[in-house]
Amino acid sequence: MVAPESIRRRADDLHEETTRIRRHLHRHPELSFQEAETARYISSQLDRIGIPHDTDVAGHGIVARVPGARSRGATNAAATRAVALRADFDALPIEEADGREYRSQNPGVMHACGHDVHTSCLLTALRILSDARDSWDGTVTALFQPAEERAPGGARGMIDAGALDNPSVHHVFGQHVNTEIPVGAVGFGSGLFMASADEIYITVNGRGGHAAKPHLAADPVAIASQLIVTLQQIVSRAANPIVPSVLTFGRIIGDGAANVIPDSVRIDGTFRTVDESWRGEALDRIRDVSIAIAGALGGSVDVRIERGYPALVNDDGATTIARDAAIEYLGADRVVDLPPTMWAEDFAYYALERPSCFFNLGVRNDDRGIVHSVHTPRFDVDEDALAVGSGLLAWIAIRSLSGDQTLG
Repeated sequence: MVAPESIRRRADDLHEETTRIRRHLHRHPELSFQEAETARYISSQLDRIGIPHDTDVAGHGIVARVPGARSRGATNAAATRAVALRADFDALPIEEADGREYRSQNPGVMHACGHDVHTSCLLTALRILSDARDSWDGTVTALFQPAEERAPGGARGMIDAGALDNPSVHHVFGQHVNTEIPVGAVGFGSGLFMASADEIYITVNGRGGHAAKPHLAADPVAIASQLIVTLQQIVSRAANPIVPSVLTFGRIIGDGAANVIPDSVRIDGTFRTVDESWRGEALDRIRDVSIAIAGALGGSVDVRIERGYPALVNDDGATTIARDAAIEYLGADRVVDLPPTMWAEDFAYYALERPSCFFNLGVRNDDRGIVHSVHTPRFDVDEDALAVGSGLLAWIAIRSLSGDQTLG
């Protein structure tokens, strides 16, 4: 089997090319379900390195399969094994801050969650694997997935389209940038890793009027304010204290004025937890409490709840393979253990179908001021992480395909 040192050298050799790909993607971001040009660019890069692939999978998704040279026509167990590597490629509706030459050229759209990193790393990992295919058995399936940032996401559609089949993959691995981990390091967590996430849209209907005569109106601003405060008691009083839950409202729109009570107010939020039974109960309570509070205060509500992604649970065996591979590849001092987080990811759907591991790639560099969180206008990464991420993905795939979970 190829040694990790040779994979590292190849990833370093390709670092400039990986950076070029990442910066192209960063300059040309596209929102979820609109990634047609991004998909065409990924396809062109796969054509350039001679990797056959399927396009238009569940929308703009792409599936590429790279067989090891020793697997062609073989029927032994090792030769028929398959592993999937996943990268997402949609962007966010954020206006990027000035200050970098590869700034987004699409106004109001930005790769603020590192999906450009994920995709460029996977493209280079495939090139590394293709170059080294004489030294490994099995098949690597690459999942270039659209629409992670917006429910219902792209993962479920990729699965339903057969992306994990022909050949059937036995493990799925994916990585995500983490701005709290220093560049050169990676993080893993077994078991529960991320929360479920649902979106809540409430329109409070009242009766507008003059600010000087509130008794003649049914003030939706006051009703919405009461709702936001009262609904928090679902988390603080109805939830089991040992079950993590978060209810956050991040948007309030009331089209009145300083002296005008509007007819309606819209409030948008998200509910996240880690228990499926409580998840359903909590969403029902949010609806029921909203209706009751608004009615008691003279108004009404329209409540729309969009079910999002389930909780993401990393398989113990898949995480052991990936973590041990990372120790081999980077050294134990660069592999950290991570606690669960209330972030959410549609990678969770892959984890429901196959033993999977989703891990974090460190991109932080305090000395260079690369410290800003994902989903913010100043987010950026230390691009040295590209060599780490691309090489490690390739090495994890090789180790998973070897069927040997012990260190070499």
